[in-house]
Amino acid sequence: MNNLISILIPVYNRENLIEETVRSALNQTYKNIEIIAVDNQSTDNTWKILQKLASQDERIKIFQNETNIGPVRNWKRCID
Repeated sequence: MNNLISILIPVYNRENLIEETVRSALNQTYKNIEIIAVDNQSTDNTWKILQKLASQDERIKIFQNETNIGPVRNWKRCID
């Protein structure tokens, strides 16, 4: 049985790291994955980078909060 593994990435203002982070997750040897990234209303280019990555790989699911909800609630939103 091949179980789907979810990799959760809560993010805020990490335009310099988000692409490397997502690509690292995609490069795992186990391929039955989904990547769930939740942007907490970044004020830099994080959201644009996530949109580009999601358009290139259907395993990447991206969401953006309407307002910045803080780090703990953003982690919870990833789980939800």
